[in-house]
Amino acid sequence: MPSVRHVSHEFLARQGLTTVFGNPGSNELPFLADLPDGFRYVLGLHEGAVVGMADGYAQATGRPVLVNLHAASGSGNAMGALTNAVSSRTPLVIVAGQQVRPAVGPEANLANVDAPSLMKPLVGWAAEPACAQDVPRALAQAVFEAELQRRPTYLSVPYDDWAADAGENGPAVLDRSVRRGSAPDAELGRDLVERVTAAERPALVLGGDIDTAGLFDDAVRLAERLGSPVWAAPSQFRLPFPNRHPLFRGVLPAGIKPISDALEGHDLVLVLGAPVFRYHEYLPGRYLPEGTRLLQVTEDASAAARAPMGDAVVADPGAVIGLLLEALAEGAATPAGTGADATPAAASAGVAYRPTPAPATAEGDRLHPEEVFAALRDEQPADTAYVVESTSTSAAWWRQMDLRRPGSYYFPAAGGLGFGLPGAVGVALAQPDRPVVGVIGDGSANYGITALWTAAQLRLPLTVVLLRNGTYGALRWFGGLLGVPDAPGLDIPGLDFTRIAEGYGVRSQHVTDVRELRAVLAEQPDGPRLVQVDTALTTPH
Repeated sequence: MPSVRHVSHEFLARQGLTTVFGNPGSNELPFLADLPDGFRYVLGLHEGAVVGMADGYAQATGRPVLVNLHAASGSGNAMGALTNAVSSRTPLVIVAGQQVRPAVGPEANLANVDAPSLMKPLVGWAAEPACAQDVPRALAQAVFEAELQRRPTYLSVPYDDWAADAGENGPAVLDRSVRRGSAPDAELGRDLVERVTAAERPALVLGGDIDTAGLFDDAVRLAERLGSPVWAAPSQFRLPFPNRHPLFRGVLPAGIKPISDALEGHDLVLVLGAPVFRYHEYLPGRYLPEGTRLLQVTEDASAAARAPMGDAVVADPGAVIGLLLEALAEGAATPAGTGADATPAAASAGVAYRPTPAPATAEGDRLHPEEVFAALRDEQPADTAYVVESTSTSAAWWRQMDLRRPGSYYFPAAGGLGFGLPGAVGVALAQPDRPVVGVIGDGSANYGITALWTAAQLRLPLTVVLLRNGTYGALRWFGGLLGVPDAPGLDIPGLDFTRIAEGYGVRSQHVTDVRELRAVLAEQPDGPRLVQVDTALTTPH
C-alpha cells in the first residue's frame, strides 16, 4: 500500500499545486521528504512573508496555492498576512505540521493544541484528521473548499501520519474533481436583465473580483453598452476597470455618506464582484440616496448576506455580465439619461482616454509622489503589474497612473501592512514574462522586508520603488480626521533601505532627482533591484 505522503503528493500534483511556499520547522520535514520531480519549494524567511508571497502568486495565477507552515508558532506568525488573503478571497491551502499523535494530548513542545480553532474565524475551513488514513481525503477537502469558497483553508497534520499506510481507500481521492456552476436560472436571469435595462440612470460599481476572475475586458464592454459611469468599490485591492477610461469615476470613498453622495442621481446601482460596502472611516449618513436602488451580484454568499441594504444575487458575475451583454447587443439603444456624461459612443470609438495632468512638485530636496508615479507611467512598459503598499500616496497614484490592462494593480485587501514586498515577489514569480514593480512606503516595507532575500535567491527581475517620507503618512491623515494630531509613534527616521536591501543580496540605489529616477526606471532589470526615493508627505485623499 502507498503511504499517506505518497498519495498526498500525487493528489497535489494532479491538482497542479506543485509550488509550495513555506518556512519549515521540525514538524513539517516528514511532509517535505521525497517531494516528486516538478515540485518547487519557495522559501520565505518569515511566515508573514510566506503567506504574502503565496497570496500574490495565487492572485496572479488565478489558482490555489499550497502554503506549508510550522505548528502553532509559524501559523500564528502568518495570521496578520492571512487577513489580506481572506479579504482578497485568495484560495490558499495551508498545511501545517503537528506533533506526533501521542504527544498532542500531553501538550509536548511544538504541539498545536486544538489546531483547527487557532486559525478561525479567518480561514473558511479548518481540520485535523482523526486518523492518518483520513489525511488524503482531508487534504482534498482543503483544496476543494479553498476553490469553492475562494478563501484560505487550514489543515493540521501530525507528522507521524505522513509515513503511515494510506489504506486501500486512500488513493480514491486522486481522480476527484469538484466544480461550481453558478449561472442564474432563466427566471432570475430575465429579472436581472429587466431591472438593469429598465433603469434610466444606472451606475456600475465593480469590485476586485472582476479582475481576479478575468472579467476586466468584459466589464469595459458592459459599461460602454450601458453608457454607465463606473466606480471601483471602496477599499479596492485590484483594479477592475481602466482608470483613465472616459466612463471611470474613480474609487468610491470608504465612508457611508461620501458613497451616498457620489451615487446621487442614479436610480440603480449595479454592484458586481464586491461587498456592499467595505467602509473604513466612519462618516455616517444614508446608505443610498433617496430613490436609488442597489443590486449586488457576487459569488460570495457571506458578502451577500451581510450587506446592510439592497438586493443581492449569489451568482457568477461573469455569467451575469454575459447575459447583460447579450441583451445589450451592439447597436441597441442605451438607457435614457446617460448621454453626454457617459460618452459611451466616444469610448467605443476608441477616443483617447483622459490625459494625465502635469505632476505636482515639492519644495526642497524631496520629490512629490506624483513625480515618481509619472516617471513609472512613462518609463515602465504599458503591461507592467504594480503591487502597491503606500497608503498615504493613493490620491497621487490615481492622478498620475494610466492602467488599461487586466492584472495591473494589487493592494493589501484588508489594509494590513506587510503584503506589498512579499506580494510583489509572488506576482513576479507567477508572471516571469511580465514586468512587475512594487511601490512600497517606508512604513510598509518593514513588515515584509525579508521577501527581498527570496527575490534575490530566485533572481526575479523585480523593481521595488521605495518611497521614504520618514513617517506613517496615512496615520497622520487619520489622526487629523479623528482629532488626534499629536499621537506618538508616527515618525520612523533613520532608515536606509539601500543598505538593508544590499544585506539581503538585492542591488539598490538612492536617487535624488526626477531625471536620475527616469533613467534608472528605463533600464530593464536582470534581477531584483531597489530604488529608494525621498518623497514629500501627502494624504490618501
